[in-house]
Formats: sequence, C-alpha cells, structure tokens
Amino acid sequence: MLRESVRSLAEAKIAPFAADVDEEGRFPQEALEALVAGDLHAVHVPESYGGAGADALATVIVIEEVARVCASSSLIPAVNKLGSLPVLLSGSEELKKRYLAPLAQGDGMFSYCLSEPDAGSDAAGMKTKAVRDGDGYVLNGVKRWITNAGVSEYYTVMAVTDPEKRSRGISAFVVEKSDEGVSFGAPEKKLGIKGSPTREVYLDNVRIPADRMIGEEGTGFATAMKTLDHTRITIAAQALGIAQGALDYAKGYVRERKQFGKPIGDFQGVQFMLADMAMKLEAARQLTYAAAARSERGDGDLTFFGAAAKCYASDAAMEITTDAVQLLGGYGYTRDYPVERMMRDAKITQIYEGTNQVQRIVMARNLPK
Repeated sequence: MLRESVRSLAEAKIAPFAADVDEEGRFPQEALEALVAGDLHAVHVPESYGGAGADALATVIVIEEVARVCASSSLIPAVNKLGSLPVLLSGSEELKKRYLAPLAQGDGMFSYCLSEPDAGSDAAGMKTKAVRDGDGYVLNGVKRWITNAGVSEYYTVMAVTDPEKRSRGISAFVVEKSDEGVSFGAPEKKLGIKGSPTREVYLDNVRIPADRMIGEEGTGFATAMKTLDHTRITIAAQALGIAQGALDYAKGYVRERKQFGKPIGDFQGVQFMLADMAMKLEAARQLTYAAAARSERGDGDLTFFGAAAKCYASDAAMEITTDAVQLLGGYGYTRDYPVERMMRDAKITQIYEGTNQVQRIVMARNLPK
C-alpha cells in the first residue's frame, strides 16, 4: 500500500516536472510541496516528535519510488534523514524536540555538513573549528558538497574541538541557516541531480549556544560514521529507483520500436540485455532491503550490509541506466527521453556518502563472521 500510494503521488505530482527541473537546474519545489502534503518528506521522524514514524524499510521504499521518476526530488526525504539522524542518534531530548518537530511538520529541511575542500574520503582531516567561548561555541570553516545547502533551514555540522585528537577531537553541532555568519557558495554545475542544489557552506565566526552540540564533545565523528551506516542504505534506495525507472522505460520502448519488421524486444540479444538488467536490479533490491532490516534492528553487521547495499545498488544502477540508453539507441542519447537523465543521475550514487572504493574498504574491514 505504501509503495502504491507513493508511486501514484510521484507519477502525478513529481514526474511531470522532472525534465524541467533537470533542464533548468532548479530546486523541485513542486516535489517538496507534494511530499510535505503527503507527509513523505521526512518519514523517518518518530511519532513522538510529530513524524510519520516510518521504519528503515518504509523509508527506503519512499525514496525508491520518488527516485524512479526524479532522482533530484528523492534527495528531499533522503537528505532530511541524513541531516537529522545525528540528532536522533546522539542528541539530547531537548535538541530532538527543538529540531525534529519542525522537520516533521515541513517547516524546515535538514542538511549534513561533513565534507570539506581538503577532507572528502579522509573526513577526519577536516579543518572547520569550533572554539568554546563562554556559554557557546564559535565556528569557522568551509563545508563542501552540501546537498540542499541554501534551501535547508538546519545543518548538522562536524567541527574540530580538539585538534590534538584527530577523529576523537571532532564534535557535532546544529547550525541554523539564520545564524549570523552563515552563507553559501554558488550552486555547483553538476553532471546529474541538477535539481538538488549542491553548494559550499561558509561559517564565519558563527556563534551558537553550547546546547546545540549533538552528544558529548569529541563524539561527533563517531556519530557521523554511525549515521552513514544507516543512511548509505537510502543512497542504495535512490539507485534502485533510478534503475527501475530506466528499466521500465526501456521495456516499454522495445515493445514499440520496430526494426526488420518486428519489435526489437523480439530479438534475443535485446531480451538478454533486459534479463540481465532485471536480474541485477532485483539482486540489488534484496540486498538493500536486507540492509534496511538490519538498520531498523541495529544489528552488529549493519556496517557491512550498509556499505554492500550502497556499493552494489549504485554499480547496478550505472550499468542498468547505461544499458537503457543503449536500448533506445540514438534516442537514448537525447534529452527528449528520460533515460539519458537517469544515466547521469545514477553516476553520483557511486560517489557520494562514501565512494564505492571506500565502501569496499569498509566491507573488507567488516566482513561477516
């Protein structure tokens, strides 16, 4: 029922704008309004804070179905979870009430500020600092590749509070868009997900009260890594949705397109391509759903499964969307057909929330016993 309701909403309210959103590189405001109206913009927020209380698998299904028609729009529920999960995992009760309630109501989105110009895969090498000053902290630094920056009201920011301790000297804070000293760079000009703004976040003597620290001082990096264990699964979900959208379109196309006197879908070579696409997609889906179940239970092998799902599903999405373009031939290479957009959108799923090379390192260090 959840899948059917999200799919019908996505097809009616989000899909009609997907091509324009990509072409114009604009934020999918129609999608945000539709998702908020359907209470699907941040389904992971518990009912105790006014949210829908969706479990990890339900959240995956929501993201998957939105991504099937528009990858940029699927980053609304996905990044709302990414940005707010540190508060859910490690924040005080007061902090949870203060920030999860407006998120659940649709009054403000959440973004996640971990990466920096010189700290990507080596996130512990960050330089953004938070210095204690009386009853607060003063933050200075630059965060890069921040999804939905400038649109979101709230930002989970990782900053160094003790430079001597490397990862154990990093703390997490909630910064508000309206805080004095917060500003944003120009939107990045990207290959795909063009409707999701990606910008730098500048922190210039941003003073925030000490009660906006998430958890204890020095625990920020551990919270950031624990967050990614859960949210990599949402990127796997996004990859599933993109791949499903491309496969669905390609299936319809090969039934209609005729060459040599019959539909090209009647040729065995095309049938084999579709079979491989469907097989890889279903394998990715089963792995992703298994990882989501582990996320919900908090299983000990979540780190492996989260990395495996993200890595496998995104690699599969890149292959499936590339094959979909191939099946459409010259048409697939044009912006008149959606598979070209889906192929470009799929690429980022292999890169963000940890490159797939990093996922393989994570898996190797956490092999199932």
